[in-house]
Amino acid sequence: MGPNAMADLSQGRILVTGGAGFIGSALIWELNRRGLTNILVADLLGEDSKWKNLVPLKFADYIEGDDLLLQLGVSPHLFDDIKVIFHLGACSSTTEIDAAYLIRNNFEFTKALATFALGGDRRFVYASSAATYGCLEEAVTEESPLESLRPLNMYGYSKHLFDCWAERSDALPLITGLKYFNIYGPNEDHKGDMRSVVHKAYYQILEKGRVSLFKSYRPEFRDGEQRRDFLYVKDAIDATLYLAEHAEGGGLFNVGSGHASTWLALVSAIFGSLGQGPTIDFIDMPEMLQDKYQYFTCADIRKLRRFGYTRPMTPLADGVRDYVVNYLIPGRHLGDEPKGSTVPKPQLLLEGQTERRET
Repeated sequence: MGPNAMADLSQGRILVTGGAGFIGSALIWELNRRGLTNILVADLLGEDSKWKNLVPLKFADYIEGDDLLLQLGVSPHLFDDIKVIFHLGACSSTTEIDAAYLIRNNFEFTKALATFALGGDRRFVYASSAATYGCLEEAVTEESPLESLRPLNMYGYSKHLFDCWAERSDALPLITGLKYFNIYGPNEDHKGDMRSVVHKAYYQILEKGRVSLFKSYRPEFRDGEQRRDFLYVKDAIDATLYLAEHAEGGGLFNVGSGHASTWLALVSAIFGSLGQGPTIDFIDMPEMLQDKYQYFTCADIRKLRRFGYTRPMTPLADGVRDYVVNYLIPGRHLGDEPKGSTVPKPQLLLEGQTERRET
């Protein structure tokens, strides 16, 4: 269907897989803000702390992901009232080396859910990834032929496999895949090494008063001027819900800010949110990363705009400040925010520092 097609999220139950995770819990938070609570959450809670993301949220029921997959095969009628599926559950580790696990979790599970959705005229929106583009630094558009892409890690390849399967099965025009770029924001505490640099750098600053960044090994990029497309999670969710409601099908969409920012700009925004000037150390990059490191990423979001999404993306400094001041400093999750108020600008000074005042 075309860009004017609509899906009413208030009709029927909504399934959110990965609902306790970073983007999934943010999606449920925004659905709650819109008055929607008829939500079935699926995840694999395991032994980490992501269950805490669910505590402030409202939803009708919860099911473990393995049980969901089993029941879909045995008793699919139990899910007849589901009208919209947001499939955000996946192993998102770019360093995961268990290829069989990634195939089962990221490829086979997605195929099963997509088949169920298409068999019942349900809306299916799923997380692909910018990692499917591999080392591409220019012409990063959805128009790139899928067969031309070369993901750099097994995570990206597992996502790419489903995109290719959907295209070969003629399903891609009927569903919506979202190629998220560098998302940062609340509810990522549990992600370990996969946390955003904002989260990692914030805790480096608290512990050491400084941040470490990799040196550049390409002459056209000075240290700290490597660039990434950073997108605040609240913008990612707003775009996701817009496409669910307005773009019935539409295939693949880049979801990014459409702007490439330097690591220096990102880190300076974190220090600024803490009322401090930046202190940065440039360190050697491990040899194993030097050939794979991307120096520039930027989402081409013209397709997203063509489908009518006109809302401006939050400027990097504003998104970082909201994240640091309203979530990281007070230790809040999405849904914990005090209504109608924000946390005052912090004055976190390390021992031996003198206060800096803006003039």
